[in-house]
Amino acid sequence: MRSDVKIDKSVQSTSSAVSKQSLTTILAQTVKTGIIKSNLLAMFAGLTLALFINDYSPLEKIPEIILAMIGSALVIGAAGAFNNLYDRDIDSIMERTKNRPTVTGALQPKTVLLLAIIMSVVGLVSLAFTTPLAALFGLLGLFFYVVPYTMWTKRRTIYNTEVGSISGAMPPLIGWAAITTNMMHPALLGLFVIMVLWQMPHFYAIAIRKYDDYKAANVPMLPVVKGFKRTYIQTNIYLIALIATSFLFITFSIGIMLVALILSIAWLILSIVGYKKMTTKKWATTMFIFSLNHLTILFATIIVYSFIGSTFL
Repeated sequence: MRSDVKIDKSVQSTSSAVSKQSLTTILAQTVKTGIIKSNLLAMFAGLTLALFINDYSPLEKIPEIILAMIGSALVIGAAGAFNNLYDRDIDSIMERTKNRPTVTGALQPKTVLLLAIIMSVVGLVSLAFTTPLAALFGLLGLFFYVVPYTMWTKRRTIYNTEVGSISGAMPPLIGWAAITTNMMHPALLGLFVIMVLWQMPHFYAIAIRKYDDYKAANVPMLPVVKGFKRTYIQTNIYLIALIATSFLFITFSIGIMLVALILSIAWLILSIVGYKKMTTKKWATTMFIFSLNHLTILFATIIVYSFIGSTFL
């Protein structure tokens, strides 16, 4: 049975918690707006890629673009809300999550559940108005994040990150499917695989930085269970795979392929050199920052290239 003792104490001071935070801030923390923004970037990369490769002008697909953005944001936000609701017991233990509204009682569990359900339904319906396939990918992303990841593997196995990565890799597929149901292009596969592989070094770095939190909450993250050395080795294995994946873009654009390749090689070099010269925590922080830059630069490049190509070429 999951303990809600700390939550019950927090609920008693709900009015106090709400008075210290605006409703906007409370809702933003509940649906995890930071994650929504980063995943919308990935979704938009898939969407603009589909526009360019299938010779559509953005002006032809304005309704689909708007609905894809709204639907994706709502579904991703719903997944965050479900996660916060289910994890409020362990969130109350960890320093970085102990002030979430689901822990402090700023939002009641029933309210969060209702919010997540409404966001899920409206988000999936919005995606379905683009194509049913986009809605299916949205549903798969939501399901994988809530059930196999949050409710099953997160507390049971070191492979929780790998399971969660399936959900994290859905946004590019949603964006692409909102424009066309023809999924047979190597560049789309490249986006999906890169999103899967990228998440492991990214979240391993977070797990090292927040090692004490995860250990206290008994969450079996890789560095907590297997140690830093194993995490370092596994990080490099995924980075090598990420380098190989870059070549999937060669049929789309040699320039994009080179950007992906250079970023991934630089990340591997940083990992190897940094691990030898830095403390483990500093190495993890450096790796975490680079991971954000890696994804932002690559996807921004794809979006700009595809948007220009679909608009002017």
